[in-house]
Amino acid sequence: MELSTLDYSLIIVFFAIVLGIGIYVSKKSGKSSTEYFLSGRTMPWWLLGLSMVATTFSTDTPNLVTDLVRTNGVSGNWGWWCFLLTGMLTVFVYAKLWRKSNVKTDLEFYELRYGGKAASFLRKFRAIYLGVFFNVITMASVTLAAIKIGGVMLGLEPWETVVAGGLITVIFSALGGFKGVVYSDFLLFFVAMAGAIGAAYYLVNIPEVGGIQAIMENENVKDKLSILPDFSDKKALITMLVIPLAVQWWSSWYPGGEPGGGGYIAQRMLAAKNENHAMGATFFFNIMHYALRPWPWILVALASLVIYPDVASIQEAFPNVAESKLGQDLAYSAMLTKLPSGLLGLVLASLVAAYMSTISTQLNWGSSYIVYDFYKQQINPGATEKQMVNVGRLSTVILMVLSAFLALALQNAMGVFNLLLSFGAGTGLIFILRWFWWRINAWSEITAMFSSGILAILLETTSLKGMLFNAETGIFPEWGELPFIMMVTSIIWLTATFVTQPETKDVLRSFYKKIQPGGPGWAKIIEEAKQDNVEIVESDQKWSVPSGITAMLLGVVLIYTIMFATGYWIYGKTNLALILTGVAAVSGFLLIRAWNKMKDNLL
Repeated sequence: MELSTLDYSLIIVFFAIVLGIGIYVSKKSGKSSTEYFLSGRTMPWWLLGLSMVATTFSTDTPNLVTDLVRTNGVSGNWGWWCFLLTGMLTVFVYAKLWRKSNVKTDLEFYELRYGGKAASFLRKFRAIYLGVFFNVITMASVTLAAIKIGGVMLGLEPWETVVAGGLITVIFSALGGFKGVVYSDFLLFFVAMAGAIGAAYYLVNIPEVGGIQAIMENENVKDKLSILPDFSDKKALITMLVIPLAVQWWSSWYPGGEPGGGGYIAQRMLAAKNENHAMGATFFFNIMHYALRPWPWILVALASLVIYPDVASIQEAFPNVAESKLGQDLAYSAMLTKLPSGLLGLVLASLVAAYMSTISTQLNWGSSYIVYDFYKQQINPGATEKQMVNVGRLSTVILMVLSAFLALALQNAMGVFNLLLSFGAGTGLIFILRWFWWRINAWSEITAMFSSGILAILLETTSLKGMLFNAETGIFPEWGELPFIMMVTSIIWLTATFVTQPETKDVLRSFYKKIQPGGPGWAKIIEEAKQDNVEIVESDQKWSVPSGITAMLLGVVLIYTIMFATGYWIYGKTNLALILTGVAAVSGFLLIRAWNKMKDNLL
């Protein structure tokens, strides 16, 4: 495939603008660690919301969606669509709590909520566990997608893609800090959306595909179109819909979909002007992330089944691609090779934008953990602002190098997705309850973290998986790995919670006084404080969770109906689309009323 001068010009101009943004804001970003990692906590909701969307618009996401659609149909996306529930819970319950905490990272929360050596260990260990281990795996997955795109579309060797994409990204990330990331995300969002929509429209209508009607009538596509799994297939229904919606969304930890908020989503909420802006940013992210953005990728994935019905056909069309990189996810890149000059340059720029946005966020977020939660806590408690910024920049470079090397060894985006889900299985409920139940302690989190990680490794590296889940000889033949890890991990951490000592009265009272979470889960602590004549409850305090859950449910209905309606409009199923559009309008009206009532109680 040959790129024209126009294609190269679009890509070069894009690179120059992004690098220029990093250089432009570098001076102000380097003034202090708060500026470098949180931009002084002055960000408006719309800019943070766009940044969240751009960050999750990574190069591996269209590859993952393509893999899911080609393997399990459109309904295979419920494996991540289910996280809308925790996203809405974060918007209407946890966003204001995070912003009120005023911590610099979500890991600093540990020493606000818990006390003693266990809390200190948890904060420092997770700084490395999440900031380095998980972060490097996530970035490697994104880089793997870039390698596949570079190999198929440009004929680049893996190391050439890694060097070309990583070098510019790490330079502007290290220089510009969080402000550089957010400002560039504003540009990256629009470039990425234009590229994805433009590619989908063109590829669906090329002669080899024949348009949306031809796609829907194609024998390779017919059984892939349904947004919901086949209800007559009990196993598919349970694994693809029931478990994700009933269990997975609240019990699993996954980057960008953490129950109760966390990670780079929390970083943006903490950078917001106030609680209202934190809520607005997170809501905007969720409606774009789930309701609208997946459909261009889904359409390209369906179209790819017409031209490349299996992996063998992809291999035949691209014989130079290494066998270790072959998979269903490669079909997205294969389809993009059919784009014309100009649009090809825009789409390549959009993919570069997606890559840079995600990697830059992961680098800044991961280095914030290393600086605040490990370096300042463990290495140099008296570190100056300049030293923290310098360590942040150095760790940014190191994280990029580690992820690049790992990416060269990976093969499949879905495998990484499942691995990350397994490592976080069973821990999510803690992140939801720790704000509202006084009995949760540091040991709850420590045991959950280690048990889920150990179980995931054992199932992946030993014969235990076959012994437990084999259809003929297994102990749990009908179970998936995730439900099993969730159940065992939950039993372990609940047991640890009740056999270990609760946090001290001083720690619990201090946390309650600062956050004012409310609810029956704190009744014992409030009553004991009253008996000791210690005032920890604000006089006008109202428990906002019931109204928050009402708004959450309305938000879930709104976004899912928009998502379904969009699909049915595309499929030409007008009656269903009209009904769902009407439901979305009603739920949207009710949500606005509920949200306005909640805003009256916020800053």
